[in-house]
Amino acid sequence: MLKEFKEFIMTGNVIDLAVAVILAGAIGGVVSGFTNDIMMPVIGHFTGGMDFSELKVVLSDAVVAEDGTVTTPENAILWGKWVNALINLVIVGFVLFMIVKAYNKTKKKKEEAPAPDPGPSEIDLLTEIRDALKK
Repeated sequence: MLKEFKEFIMTGNVIDLAVAVILAGAIGGVVSGFTNDIMMPVIGHFTGGMDFSELKVVLSDAVVAEDGTVTTPENAILWGKWVNALINLVIVGFVLFMIVKAYNKTKKKKEEAPAPDPGPSEIDLLTEIRDALKK
């Protein structure tokens, strides 16, 4: 059983998957940084300085004690963070599209083999049969 597990782990597909997961985590961090630190400030600038991550609908305010400690935290729908996540998704999708498009350009196109000769048509065969019967 240990030998079978070793063979399974050492197959190319499992190693490729592990590398892909690690790279996806690294790329996710880069894309999140790009989205939050570069794109969102630009979008916020064009929307009048709005920071999407702070947008929310408060369902119930926080309850603060007399000494200033929060006894019950605020309950809110953080829809601005969701907008950030959507923008992040669009950026990731676009980056992956560009990577796949560049990869497809680098692959050599296989020259299509010429179509095999379809052979004589039905009419040609019937003509040959007719000529053979005449003889």
